[in-house]
Amino acid sequence: MGKVTGFLEYPRVAPPRRPVEERVKDWFEVYQPFPDPKLQQQAARCMDCGIPFCHTGCPLTNIIPDWNDLVYRGRWKDALKILHSTNNFPDFTGRICPAPCEAACVLGINNDPVTIKQIEKTIAEKGFEEGWIVPEPPAVRTGKKIAVIGSGPAGMAAAQQLNRAGHWVTVFEKSDRIGGLLTYGIPDFKLEKRVVERRVDQMTAEGISFRTSVHAGVDIPAVDLRTEFDAILIAIGSTRPRDLPVPGRELKGIHFAMDFLPQQNRRGAGLPVDPATSITATGKRVVIIGGGDTGADCLGTSHRQGAASVHQFELLPQPPPARTPNMPWPQWPMILRSESAHEEGGIRKWSVNTRRFSGDEYGNVKKLHAIQVEFDSNRRMHEVPGTEFELNADLVLLAMGFLGPVQDGLVEDLGLQLDERQNIATNQNYMSSVPGVFAAGDARRGQSLVVWALSEGRKAARAVDQYLMGSSKLPA
Repeated sequence: MGKVTGFLEYPRVAPPRRPVEERVKDWFEVYQPFPDPKLQQQAARCMDCGIPFCHTGCPLTNIIPDWNDLVYRGRWKDALKILHSTNNFPDFTGRICPAPCEAACVLGINNDPVTIKQIEKTIAEKGFEEGWIVPEPPAVRTGKKIAVIGSGPAGMAAAQQLNRAGHWVTVFEKSDRIGGLLTYGIPDFKLEKRVVERRVDQMTAEGISFRTSVHAGVDIPAVDLRTEFDAILIAIGSTRPRDLPVPGRELKGIHFAMDFLPQQNRRGAGLPVDPATSITATGKRVVIIGGGDTGADCLGTSHRQGAASVHQFELLPQPPPARTPNMPWPQWPMILRSESAHEEGGIRKWSVNTRRFSGDEYGNVKKLHAIQVEFDSNRRMHEVPGTEFELNADLVLLAMGFLGPVQDGLVEDLGLQLDERQNIATNQNYMSSVPGVFAAGDARRGQSLVVWALSEGRKAARAVDQYLMGSSKLPA
């Protein structure tokens, strides 16, 4: 490594977030700029550890020590080349990945891990600033045509890889903009949409065709896709939300998180939202049920919309603040994590089970009725007597995860088999039960991380290329 003793000399320093009172008034990303010299110092903390466990922590197996060393030496363009060799969109993961690589960092055994995520983001941003990231169309076309269904991170990664292998790729997206949940799920304060749009522009210039507002299996029948294309890759995500079947669920003002979040993204893009279905937190007493990333996204969005109050409830117990003996390094630790939205206000509670909702004479939700719970050694839930409570609520957002891909339409029409979790079943080569039809991302593995979606998209692309051509030069 360029600075063998760097981890002994420099403490971990992350970029500061903008002041809360400033950032809750806008939709820009929350982090302040981080000067290059400081970042190079952080890269110098990467140890000559012998076995870089960060590789295994990262689903993309990013070659992290190599580009850390190059950043330390100021060789940014070389660092970008190595980073892009495993990750099509480090500008995405550098912003929204929870960084399992950092959890696996060897330095993290007894110290703070390397700021891998921030270094990754900065390499990508410098690539755009310096004009190093340009369209890379293939020199030769194979004549094969591939349909990629879904334009989220898995679909985008697969499309770019397949196009660079020389195939003609058409991406079908049922929404009016490309990006899937990157565009219509993740709030702008975490991922400004210009970041997605510039990659779409790059891919368009490389020869990829994007067809928006086309619902595959509805607007274009499955049989037509099978006739027109040599292979189909389904990357439609896991979008069936988990519901909360309790009394009062039918009251007005109770919505799924993914009915709420996309509307704000549309407003941020200057696009219309139907007033009849508009959902806002402005001036309302908001309750968010679900303590994960989607719940935190609802929290930050509610702050910016001017909610009167926000409570976030989670059914499971509060995680410990640090690793326990049951979470040894380099495993991903299930510890308490706080997003930027949690700094901005609201009340966060764990071990809360919602029993029912009650409303007014007009059918609007007005109260949530809940109770504290505890879990025994067999992880069975028990209500705690005497802990019942009720809370005033004007808007309830359900952010309890997802149950798999939508099955009616394309999945049913193609006759695809599902696994025990109701995801699209595939073999080790990402092929479904129907020859020539592949699946990748959340539609195949279930609700997961963007970094896993990118990994799945790249691996599925290699499998499709091998199926069409008999061999593949795409990376495994």
